[in-house]
Amino acid sequence: MMAKPEDLQEFHWLMDMLETVEVGLVVLDHDYGVHVWNGFMENHSEITASRIKGRNLFETFPDLPEPWLRRKLESVRLLRTRAFTTWEQRPYLFHFRNTRPITGTAPYMYQNLTISPLCGSDGSVQMYCLMIYDVTDMAAGKLALERANDQLSRLSETDGLTGLLNRNTWENLLEAEYGRCCRYGNESVLVMFDIDRFKSVNDTYGHVTGDEVIRRTAQILKANLRHADLAGRYGGEEYAIVLPETPIDGAVVLCERIRRTIETTTVDVGSARIQCTISMGLASMTEDIDSAREWIERADTALYAAKTGGRNQIRVAGQ
Repeated sequence: MMAKPEDLQEFHWLMDMLETVEVGLVVLDHDYGVHVWNGFMENHSEITASRIKGRNLFETFPDLPEPWLRRKLESVRLLRTRAFTTWEQRPYLFHFRNTRPITGTAPYMYQNLTISPLCGSDGSVQMYCLMIYDVTDMAAGKLALERANDQLSRLSETDGLTGLLNRNTWENLLEAEYGRCCRYGNESVLVMFDIDRFKSVNDTYGHVTGDEVIRRTAQILKANLRHADLAGRYGGEEYAIVLPETPIDGAVVLCERIRRTIETTTVDVGSARIQCTISMGLASMTEDIDSAREWIERADTALYAAKTGGRNQIRVAGQ
């Protein structure tokens, strides 16, 4: 029986659609041989349908996640139902180059994948149809939004000039450390320090130079702290540090290193070469401290003693 002209026309339209649709279409048999490889796949893989038809998919693309894809295909065969994977679960199946003009900086084409069973007249799964969707624009947009949100979160927690924790965030973390010390008896030290005679720096050289001194002091501070230590800009030229799990002797050694480094560092700003010193007050967490606020007050009292005692020195509360 010959096909009707209209049936042939519909078949031609169908084939034209399969070749030009912006979705990758791959049909595999149970031995993973390729039977259909549409225009989308040709364009992005640079392998023509005539070259790949009949060839084993995994031999042609050795970088495919073979064990994972085999399990997916077997699940489709046994359940006779579709399987889906999004770019968030696996960024791509085929490592294709990203050709999107708007999101051209994406490292590769992000893909969603659908695997459909192709059944024969007896209901058995005879082939698998893989549909690969280019979702690079959507993925890149979501990733960019997540990065922006992360950046906003960091900005809300940090001081813009120094990159240290801002006062509000630092005080919240201090409250948490105070609670841990009360529960578990941890040895922790609170440090308050500021830049000596900083007002004269601002008055003599201006606020831009003063900002550079504040920034450079913060850089030295960060370079000498552990990852677990909590450093914040408490206000103006004043800084605050929590040193968890640290005995007072160890804290004194650390602070003395910071003090000496700042004392010997020259800040070059235009024609000015500025050397500053700092005064530091330390307070260990003890059982008689009733609040985080009292802990700050003890370190601040020690800082005041360092100031009145001649500056450029360290004082420990209670000593």
